[in-house]
Amino acid sequence: MLKAVLTLGLCLALVGCGGGTPDRSAARSDVTGGEITVTSSNFTDADPTDWTGRAPERYPVHGIDLSRFQTGVDWPTARANGVNFAFIKATEGGDLVDPMFDSHWRGAGVAGVKRGAYHFFYHCRPAAEQARWYIRHVPRTPGALPPVLDMEWTPTSPTCTIRRDGATIREEARIFIDIVARHYGQRPLIYTTVDFYEDTELWRLSGVEFWLRSVAAHPNDRYDGQSWSFWQYTSTGLVPGIAGRVDVNVFAGSKAAWAEWVGARAL
Repeated sequence: MLKAVLTLGLCLALVGCGGGTPDRSAARSDVTGGEITVTSSNFTDADPTDWTGRAPERYPVHGIDLSRFQTGVDWPTARANGVNFAFIKATEGGDLVDPMFDSHWRGAGVAGVKRGAYHFFYHCRPAAEQARWYIRHVPRTPGALPPVLDMEWTPTSPTCTIRRDGATIREEARIFIDIVARHYGQRPLIYTTVDFYEDTELWRLSGVEFWLRSVAAHPNDRYDGQSWSFWQYTSTGLVPGIAGRVDVNVFAGSKAAWAEWVGARAL
């Protein structure tokens, strides 16, 4: 299994852009041409963890991920209180679009929040179909964060609870990543959970950057030192400007590393 070496900056080469016309709406908020401003987090947690080792608050760059469940978002207030980035649910499977995606995407962009879109993987549909569905609904916006492939087990799904073997899962991930990378010009991240990561041996995927969920311990402890760029540390975050609870994340590096990481992935 991969061991702890955090690679920041130009850790993945950008691939060539695919077809389609870039969406330049609200692009001014994403591409400033200057220094990227980081605001300090003013978050609390409805169900806090007693962290050992390096706690999330010791990381300087915080952000959120959200979906249709977060219907009330005052983006300027959230930005002023430490939401430096947002990963927004866009699609699921090959026939579902999150009904809040367009609203969240526009709002985050206007407020100057660095934004990326994620796809929730459906295990009963080919990866190529899902990649095309994502491309159909997520614009190629200058300055956007990389796409994200969300891979986890779905035991409560009403339509698909299968658990395929790790080799098949990894091949499906590779297909999705390759198709989406060709279109957007940057390789998607993979978001995953501890059990899915271990069951499918996702560390065997090469050239992949990870966003890891770990709400009870530091990801270096739960993922055997796997390198990561983002850490989702709670699903019960309380963020000014956002009604109710929300998932909260940190970026792995310093403010300078964040600016470098974002700059290296600008479309």
